[in-house]
Amino acid sequence: MKPRLTAFALAALTALPAFATDWPQFRGPNGNNVVDGDSHPLSWSESENVAWKADIPGRGWAAPVITGGKVLIATAVPDEEAEGGDDRRRPQRWELICLDLESGDELWSKVAKAGVPTVGTHRDNTYASETPVTDGERVYVYFGMTGLYCYDLDGNEVWQKDLGTYRMQADWGTSSSPVLHDGRLFVQVDSEDQSFLVALDADNGEELWREDRDEGSNWSTPIIWKNSLRTELVTGGGKFRSYDPASGELLWTLDVGGSRSSASPAATEELLIVGAEDRSRRGGGRGGIFAVKPGGEGDISSGEDGQSPFLLWGSTETPLGMSSPLIYDGMVYVLTRRGGIVHALDAKTGEQAYRERVRGASAFWASPWAVGGKVLLPDDRGGVHVLEPGAEFTLVRTNTIPGRLWASTAVGDGSLLLRYEDRLICVREPLQQAKAAPRGSGQTTR
Repeated sequence: MKPRLTAFALAALTALPAFATDWPQFRGPNGNNVVDGDSHPLSWSESENVAWKADIPGRGWAAPVITGGKVLIATAVPDEEAEGGDDRRRPQRWELICLDLESGDELWSKVAKAGVPTVGTHRDNTYASETPVTDGERVYVYFGMTGLYCYDLDGNEVWQKDLGTYRMQADWGTSSSPVLHDGRLFVQVDSEDQSFLVALDADNGEELWREDRDEGSNWSTPIIWKNSLRTELVTGGGKFRSYDPASGELLWTLDVGGSRSSASPAATEELLIVGAEDRSRRGGGRGGIFAVKPGGEGDISSGEDGQSPFLLWGSTETPLGMSSPLIYDGMVYVLTRRGGIVHALDAKTGEQAYRERVRGASAFWASPWAVGGKVLLPDDRGGVHVLEPGAEFTLVRTNTIPGRLWASTAVGDGSLLLRYEDRLICVREPLQQAKAAPRGSGQTTR
């Protein structure tokens, strides 16, 4: 085996914390990027609190996932011997790589498929932008139009499924990650052709239900909303929709202005935050951000008096960008794609507490997270800005390891995993690093 180198009460408005040491899906166990009880260092650099670095071949914005001491990460590797200078048109190898969390050593890697991509992708996107999901026994990796694959944690393929090939807007590619709940695997496939939401039996890949969607291309990942009344499966788009995850029954819809959706919803037991981009300058909708209460039925966009009983608040002044919102300590944090700006909104009222340009940040693509009583904002150049939570903007520090940081993070066993364009970095306290030493130096080459 060749190793590689490198949470209406205030409590209800605080996203549900992740107490487990695993990070099984995009934005963590509850899909909220809030961690409690498993902190990682809040200060790091290239020479401080870095346990290991691992080179990752090819390109991918899929976030890593963590289960049982293993790190699973997806990538697409262009054929270096193929003619032509555009990696987007070259044959690719779609790979799933498993690393040891303690040491960074490679445990195994599997090529799910090799060949020429069936659809194009934007130069800033990749053919491996969907984050895998795991139940602790198996891992499910979705490569968009290239297919859906299930492996056990030793790397043995269990099943695979082709969900079809569909045109995406302007050949921008795909990025909606699969979601797992109660033995069902959910995949949102929004395209320029026939959009749909499908539920599969996680054991064997058999289709359990499918619901067509009147949507164009979207890139957001669904969320399982375990609220005070029921469990819902919520999807983004020009309209946000909630489904019964067991049957696929449509519960409610919310029109957010007909814009496209890249950011994923965020939720607490009593609040769901959804929104979309402002595309009005390009003929699309204004987008915005909206707070939804549990119990919605039908079209919740407005009520008889113009006010929906299921909307707590809404605003078109703070449209979402690429990164998903964060609900933490009674506030909602929204990052702009360009300009390096963070908005902080009161989660109960939607009133803006502040709008600040973060010094040193030019853009935000990855999602913010909360850990150790702090809010962390990852910028696109490798800086992670640590804020005090609350209604006042207070920057504590900025940790920088230069590089293109567009993938969202993963946290487990006191470790923070940062995926850069070509490498994965593990940030961890020295004491925990020392525990890892007998299993490898964490600084190895392929």
